[in-house]
Amino acid sequence: MTPRSTRILIAGYQHETNTFAPSLADWTAFQTGETFPAYVRGPVMTDQLADANIPVGGFIQAARRNGWTLLPSAWAGATPSSYVTEDAFERIAAAIIDDVRAALPQGLDGIYLDLHGAAVAEHADDSEGELLGRLRALVGPDVPIVASLDLHANVTERMLHEADALVAYRTYPHVDMADTGALAAELLQRRLALGRREVLFWRRLPFLIPLNAQSTWMEPAQTLYAYLRALDDDHGAMLSFCMGFPAADFAECGAVVWGYGEQAQLAGELLYKRVAEPTQWRPDWLDAREAVEAALDLAARADKPVVLADTQDNPGAGGDSNTTGMLHALLQQHAGQRFPGQVALGLLFDPEAAQAAVAAGVGAQIDLSLGRAVPTYTGLPSDAPVQGRFTVRAVSDGRCVLKGAMMTGLTVELGASACLEIDGVLVAVVSGKMQLLDRELLRLVGITPEGMKLIVVKSSNHFRADFTPIASRVIVAKAAGPMAADPADLPWKKLPATTRRTP
Repeated sequence: MTPRSTRILIAGYQHETNTFAPSLADWTAFQTGETFPAYVRGPVMTDQLADANIPVGGFIQAARRNGWTLLPSAWAGATPSSYVTEDAFERIAAAIIDDVRAALPQGLDGIYLDLHGAAVAEHADDSEGELLGRLRALVGPDVPIVASLDLHANVTERMLHEADALVAYRTYPHVDMADTGALAAELLQRRLALGRREVLFWRRLPFLIPLNAQSTWMEPAQTLYAYLRALDDDHGAMLSFCMGFPAADFAECGAVVWGYGEQAQLAGELLYKRVAEPTQWRPDWLDAREAVEAALDLAARADKPVVLADTQDNPGAGGDSNTTGMLHALLQQHAGQRFPGQVALGLLFDPEAAQAAVAAGVGAQIDLSLGRAVPTYTGLPSDAPVQGRFTVRAVSDGRCVLKGAMMTGLTVELGASACLEIDGVLVAVVSGKMQLLDRELLRLVGITPEGMKLIVVKSSNHFRADFTPIASRVIVAKAAGPMAADPADLPWKKLPATTRRTP
């Protein structure tokens, strides 16, 4: 009798939850996806996702090289926001559980999950741990379950206990997402060959790391992740270091080091000793006015754009990309008059303004209230909308193919979009939420990023992969918004007081 091939079920659940953010992730958010592929279920999943630079894409390619038979279940992702609704989580979990149950009678050799690791549901603080637990209860102890995680996962003890192995990205901006899926396939192959779980080491850091200190394009993370890879090579381990997503109010939010292999304890302790030194994780930032002042001074002498990160309204961290603090600062300091048509801000999420601009057409002048005043972690609202007369410089249907290193080839659909000018400042206004992580998102509305003197990006770090090569300088700005640059400023309730501190 010819032996059957190895059968692996694959699925995904991606959400980064900022429990202090204003908007929930409901079922519609997962169906739409926005910055992620839309919800997909069944065999079409492999067709749509195999070539994408996301973990499941890398896993699919590695599985094909291994000759495994893939059983595609469901893949769901939604833009970072506040809690995943109970309804959305239960729909996603039920689809995956039903498909696993259906696969068991024919034989199931393993499960791979493309998880974020920082998803908090309304009824389950550790929703990935809950999903893993339900799967473990269904398949028993002998069917391997392996998952890939985002570098910002808040890894829990239950996740480590329920899964046979977990592995996380090693870059931020995340340019190694598909590579991490391939690492998950390697861990699954090791588990299948060994016939049992590998030795696990893990330790949690006793403080929170601000997002703006986490970029692997900068120190200390750049050197620390190089050290992680060297330890893997030297000790035959598979280490991960998740710096955590420091805006999810539950007991296990924060950074964790873990790894697998006979020498995982030795390698993991060496890595932990290096990453747990707190003073190296202190970032620099300026308030909105100071940031614009510094940028204007630098831009006058630079031949490349100065890039300012509007980090507290990052839609990749739970903001809605609609606050106006940085736009007010640009206008108050006459940035557009100093450099007419060479100052840009984006992406500003304001569907009503975008649709009004498209309806009016290029060249029209329209009176608008642009942006929103939204609740923030301080208890006070963000800056008021910008009231004024805007000139429509360009319009678009919002369809764009990304070309930067992070999501190369991904097609995004942002709906009605426009470039609006006010007092010499160009604002990229869109109808779908997405952080400005790719220069094509400005070209979408006729803005040439290389020709700008100042560019304000609503992003914390992901922009660095595509904007650093053209930037003369990067400045992190703290304008009022829902995502605290310093996690210690958040009104924590569930996170233990001993962990709420930052370096």
